Amino acid sequence: MAFAPDRIARVNEILKREIAEILEKENITIPNVLISITKVQCSSCLKNATVYVSVYGGGKEAEKNALFLLEEKRALIQKRVSKTVILKYTPVLRFTIDRNLEEGDRVLNILRELESGEEER
Repeated sequence: MAFAPDRIARVNEILKREIAEILEKENITIPNVLISITKVQCSSCLKNATVYVSVYGGGKEAEKNALFLLEEKRALIQKRVSKTVILKYTPVLRFTIDRNLEEGDRVLNILRELESGEEER
């Protein structure tokens, strides 16, 4: 059964907010690394959800460790979500690194280089 896109968007936003709050309350962190939930994308049936995560500080190793930690704590996070977000089924969470911010930074750097190159002419 597929749900209306606006309902899915609302559920995505609620899940994003709740998961971020759970990470803070349960102290699911890595020292000197910021783990941020950037987006949640539920399937049309609301049984699965991909959680996009940005990891600041520590590089690729920190990203790997953050994904490992989140997968390790997935059952706890899902249990907490099921208590605060009332849905027929609690979505099965899958964590992945969000590269959008990284790509945005790369594009901005390229634009800055192009602008500085034109100013030198």
